[in-house]
Amino acid sequence: MKKKVVVGLSGGVDSSVAAWLLKEQGYDVIGVTMQIWQDEPELIQEENGGCCGLSAVDDARRVAQILDIPYYVMNFKKEFKANVMDYFVDEYLHGRTPNPCIACNRYVKWESLLQRSLAIGADYIATGHYARIEQLPNGRYAIRNSVTAAKDQTYALYNLTQEQLKRTLMPIGDYSKDQIRDMAEKIGLPTAHKKDSQEICFVDDNDYAGFIDEYGQGKVPEGNFVDKDGKVLGRHKGITRYTIGQRKGLNIALGKPVFVQKICPETNEVVLGSNEDLFTTTVRANRLNFMAVEDIPEEIEALGKIRYNHRGDTCKVKRIGEDLLECHFDTPVRAVTPGQALVLYQGEHVLGGGTIV
Repeated sequence: MKKKVVVGLSGGVDSSVAAWLLKEQGYDVIGVTMQIWQDEPELIQEENGGCCGLSAVDDARRVAQILDIPYYVMNFKKEFKANVMDYFVDEYLHGRTPNPCIACNRYVKWESLLQRSLAIGADYIATGHYARIEQLPNGRYAIRNSVTAAKDQTYALYNLTQEQLKRTLMPIGDYSKDQIRDMAEKIGLPTAHKKDSQEICFVDDNDYAGFIDEYGQGKVPEGNFVDKDGKVLGRHKGITRYTIGQRKGLNIALGKPVFVQKICPETNEVVLGSNEDLFTTTVRANRLNFMAVEDIPEEIEALGKIRYNHRGDTCKVKRIGEDLLECHFDTPVRAVTPGQALVLYQGEHVLGGGTIV
């Protein structure tokens, strides 16, 4: 009997080719688009890149017809609002810079979709992520880097659970983006040359602060820019408009370049300082999830990434609490940002990670 797999069709080229590859490999493939976007005009959904709106449904349905696979739209609006949008706003209001794609991966694209897929008799779910899943000699499942560093998406997948990994297929991790587009063109898929969707699908024009003002409890109040000693330097327009390391958009003239060092929601202050002050060798993280190992020993060496586009630096990692680890980088890292993820690698495999504090 063929193994049944539910493929999350986002309306893009990657998930389209993933579905085709799995069908070629002999799986019984079902296409599903996750309706996660809240109510909005179709024009706005088109502008948001078709990641999860009406245009995504249209494109995914056409792909399913060409591949001759069943296709469904599943409503995950409630799960997306609670686990991604509410989280996104709350993190910014608490002075942190969240990564909503990581939250969406763990709690919506996997946890919610997997449960519904198992309920309809599926053996696996599959996505169009540039990553690979392997079972290691110790029996644990781990994410492995894709063959193409340019599109590698392992950073945003570090917090998937063992049960989720066990039930997941990622068929495009062995290919480059150009190869995926070539396949789609040869197959005749309408998504072959569709542009990649923007990273934050629910924020129009990357105006995070404007979105939070409308979505939250009203306009976020202005406050003071201060230096590290608390001296007032000027006025800011609301803490949600800033992130660690930011220089542009501060609208303050001090006769020298200054950067955001710290965001203090309890006093509604934004601390400014020099570029040199942004470098540190020590990073702490909580909300831990381990992948390649069940837990870390007293101290290990790893490659650590503090943001998606960070190339990674060598570090020593140790537990300093039940849900807290400390990472000492061999080379100082710049603009460590609370709310972002610290993801640890050994070789090509994700060791685990957590949320920077």
